Amino acid sequence: MTQFLPPNLLALFAPRDPIPFLPQLEKLPHEKHHNQPYCGIAPFIRHFEDPRDAPPPTRAETREERLERKRREKIERRQTVLETELKLWDPHNDPNAQGDAFKTLFVARINYDTTESKLRREFEVYGPIKRIYIVYNKRTGKPRGYAFIEYEHERDMHSANL
Repeated sequence: MTQFLPPNLLALFAPRDPIPFLPQLEKLPHEKHHNQPYCGIAPFIRHFEDPRDAPPPTRAETREERLERKRREKIERRQTVLETELKLWDPHNDPNAQGDAFKTLFVARINYDTTESKLRREFEVYGPIKRIYIVYNKRTGKPRGYAFIEYEHERDMHSANL
């Protein structure tokens, strides 16, 4: 059956050349004779430093301890930031917190491309709109996907809410 195989496949089944014999170059490690016998560390003790002069060993924190410490530090930093922001926060002078809450409609999950004029066009059907406030990200300036629409009358807000 192998006579029908092509020569390149027959070459895969050809025997290899025998491994050439090489004489041993030197003795094996267990056959060598050492000039000096093995000895312990006693002759080298004088080169070591005195343990009384060595600094005390330092204890490195484990991975769990480091993660716990970083988590605690992050919580503490956030607490200080919140405390300072809370001291500076005055809701009566905040320009974004103005208007009547009973006349304000919260609209969520709006498209990021939606503009104030599009919202006004869609929601003015229910009544006159006093103010529209689309919430933006402070850092990037992109819309967050929700807005507040303040109507002039509370009944208009209730009709838009249905």
